[in-house]
Amino acid sequence: MFLDEFEFSQNPLDLTTFDTQKRWQLRPPPQFPAPWAVEWGTDEYGLWQTFSVKGIPLIMRYIPPGQFLMGSPKKELERYDDEYQHPVEITQGFWLAETTVTQALWRAVMGDNPSHFNPKTNDKVNNTEEELPVEWVSWHDCQQFFKQLNQLVPELHLTFPTEAQWEYACRAGSLTPFNTGENITTEQANFDCNYPYADLSNRESKGENRGRTLPVKSFQANAWGLYQMHGNVLEWCLDYGRDYPKNSNNLQPDPIGPLERKSAVLRGGSWFSNAGYCRSTYRFASKRSIHDSYIGVRPCGSSAG
Repeated sequence: MFLDEFEFSQNPLDLTTFDTQKRWQLRPPPQFPAPWAVEWGTDEYGLWQTFSVKGIPLIMRYIPPGQFLMGSPKKELERYDDEYQHPVEITQGFWLAETTVTQALWRAVMGDNPSHFNPKTNDKVNNTEEELPVEWVSWHDCQQFFKQLNQLVPELHLTFPTEAQWEYACRAGSLTPFNTGENITTEQANFDCNYPYADLSNRESKGENRGRTLPVKSFQANAWGLYQMHGNVLEWCLDYGRDYPKNSNNLQPDPIGPLERKSAVLRGGSWFSNAGYCRSTYRFASKRSIHDSYIGVRPCGSSAG
């Protein structure tokens, strides 16, 4: 699919003209492997490297720099008025966790597991802490998690992704409402099947409603090897939602929203969300102090370390 609202220059970093799975070869990270990596390599998704805390690993995926259209076109179903589509450039590659933080990793770093769907305290959960995402974590809780994690692993400097980084990684070159295409089903993501995308009348084929989180590697990863960017748990971003420019063709380099606000953006939808809230462009801001069973976090780090 080609861009029909903006004309990009013939830039080798333009996502519309190159294979997203091989883009790291055009702009590889300045350092690989990083000092904190215990394992590393390449696969069909690109570069990856792993850190470990007390034997609990997390794989980080390299997201190469490039351009993309942030926001949704006016024709996208269930879009909101603040999703003005505009071109953005991510000028530096970064590392993003292939899954959200698991309950096991959170416990290894913080010494506890606050999750509602905790297999040690919730009789309805049959999975293990290694499989399930941590939830019931506020933005401030996650900030403390990053502080302690970075102290435990020398030269590891992880934090939240910005809203722009998150959407760029979620899309992985796609221009559709979901990185799965024009629609999404409960065979592709974990959301409330009672509210399918743009098809509220088709109740007979609505799919499966789990009513809880699923293991972090459920379903197919996107083109950059990232699991469950749609559904399961909402993911905290670093910034509050900025105002998108209206009717602008000007390329926005590394945009970031306000950092001083009491609220921050959550992205990706959750097991509790309708399908429309799982779209790549859906934006939801909440107080940084809030925590619930549908809120988690995905670590992000710079390509330099």
